[in-house]
Amino acid sequence: MRTIAAIMIAGSIGTVTRYWVDGLVSQHSQGQLPWGTFVVNVTACLLLGILFTVTTQRVVVDTSMRLAITTGFVGSYSTFSTLILESVRLAEDGAYAFAFANAAGSVLAGAVAMAAGIVIGRAL
Repeated sequence: MRTIAAIMIAGSIGTVTRYWVDGLVSQHSQGQLPWGTFVVNVTACLLLGILFTVTTQRVVVDTSMRLAITTGFVGSYSTFSTLILESVRLAEDGAYAFAFANAAGSVLAGAVAMAAGIVIGRAL
């Protein structure tokens, strides 16, 4: 029960953080691409790479705490389903190049961010 409670608390913080970051980025970006979701997902990949690596390879962290941080916070902060929804909506609007750029660019940037996070986590 302790693990579930920790995941729930961290998840609520991650959700609010996602809402805040997405809104902040979206207010300051222009164009058809959903930059808020892009920034959220790429930073989530970077954070997950760092946090998972640190909490599994560098420091001993209670399993409940690790799950709260990775599954709870980062899991609720990132938003794969919104990425796909926005890509499909772009395609439905006839913006096929933007739809492809959004989906493919997010996956590529996410992979690079995850790899960078792992490298950073190992260096800490």
